[in-house]
Amino acid sequence: MIAGLVLQYVVIAVAVALSAWAVLAAQAPALARALRLRLAVPLVRPTRSRWVRALGRRIAPPSVHVGGCGSCERCGPPE
Repeated sequence: MIAGLVLQYVVIAVAVALSAWAVLAAQAPALARALRLRLAVPLVRPTRSRWVRALGRRIAPPSVHVGGCGSCERCGPPE
C-alpha cells in the first residue's frame, strides 16, 4: 500500500513539474532558455560519458541562428 502511494505522489510531482515548465516556457521564454542552457552546459563536457553528453544535447536549447551560416549579416535577410 505504501509503494502505491509513493508511486502516486511521484506521478503527481512529475505532472506538476511538467505543467510548471510549460507555463514558464510560455510566459518567460528567455528565462526558460537560460535555464535549459545552464542545465546542459555541464553535461556536454568532453570528460562526460557518451550518454550524458547526448542527454545534454537534448536538453540544450536550439541555436538562434536562422539564416545561412548564421555568423554574419553579409548573406542578406532570408527570403
